[in-house]
Amino acid sequence: MNFKSVKEILTAIKNKDVSVVELTNNYLDKIKERDDELNCFITLTEEFALNKARKIDEEIAKNKVRALSGLPIAQKDIFCTKNIKTSCGSKMLDNFVSPYNATVIEKLNNAGTIMLGKTNMDEFAMGSSNETSFYGPVKNPWDTEYVPGGSSGGSASAVAARISPCSTGTDTGGSIRQPASLCGICGLKPTYGRVSRYGMIAFASSLDQAGIFTTDALDAAILLKEMSGYDEKDSTVQVSKYLIITHTA
Repeated sequence: MNFKSVKEILTAIKNKDVSVVELTNNYLDKIKERDDELNCFITLTEEFALNKARKIDEEIAKNKVRALSGLPIAQKDIFCTKNIKTSCGSKMLDNFVSPYNATVIEKLNNAGTIMLGKTNMDEFAMGSSNETSFYGPVKNPWDTEYVPGGSSGGSASAVAARISPCSTGTDTGGSIRQPASLCGICGLKPTYGRVSRYGMIAFASSLDQAGIFTTDALDAAILLKEMSGYDEKDSTVQVSKYLIITHTA
């Protein structure tokens, strides 16, 4: 089962060409097959993902389709995830389990995405090669002798290896753009104030931005639309000027 894009996946789900459970298992199997070599993931959320997949399948059977219903996604381990470990790539947070979701996580969850796991990263986002993680270095899937870039190296490598169709990242001074370039995929750092930073472990708050990795620009726009928008928990997020894009699924 090989899909080329987020849009293609959403179309297949909407048309009931594939079940969400089947799709989720497909990506979980790909992760298990390749991640020992690549080390993209710190935490694999298999049980969580399959429970959510079954719920989305039930909704689709009742013709309830959300914007991103059933879309598998990898989440950078810098975003707080309720009842799931958030380490930020550091031994200091190795046992930290957040009691709440970051706004980005909440928005993507509400849109119907399926979180496959939390991705590896440079410790506290302070790096550009993904070699500083407590959980070991991430490998570039095109050549494992090369780095994937950082700090969002796990997210970029996972998308480039096609073991996740998309993933979140953060960018303070290049941590989305540089690994996207090194891994040959699309990485988007949004305009400051478009996406909430609430629940994202800070590096430099006046520069930090949450963004996305995909295989093409249209997919990035589709994801960004659901991540964006007003958040009362982050005063830098604008009320107006939302990204408007129409896609036919």
